[in-house]
Amino acid sequence: MIAWTLVFHIIGLVFWLGSLIVVTQIAALQAEEANLETLASLGRLETKILRGLTHPGAAIVVVTGIILLVLDRQAIHQPWLHIKLALVVVLIALDLRLTFRLRRQNDGSIALSRQECRILHGAISLAFLLILVLVMIRPF
Repeated sequence: MIAWTLVFHIIGLVFWLGSLIVVTQIAALQAEEANLETLASLGRLETKILRGLTHPGAAIVVVTGIILLVLDRQAIHQPWLHIKLALVVVLIALDLRLTFRLRRQNDGSIALSRQECRILHGAISLAFLLILVLVMIRPF
């Protein structure tokens, strides 16, 4: 049971983080676009990716992560896991920030800068890399 749960956990992670990375790149392109039709198309694409891949992937990660913790109760006492869970909370916060900022941009309330998109892209990538290192090496 743990092996299959872990498989779905990783699949969810690929959907969630892969699509977050793609959406930040699309948002950076959108920040420099002047054509209104292209802006609208990019906004629709971002929304489809967020609703179709990003958020379902995040839900799969959270649900399977909880299942994995229930199946392996000793893991909760591992210090590396505490750091990983904190980084997951950071990723959720970054996801929500990106989602709400894009929603406001697409309704015309704000205009995201390319720099903000790049910062979000870098922060998401860094959090993912740190999680990967913690899971693979388990330094603590």
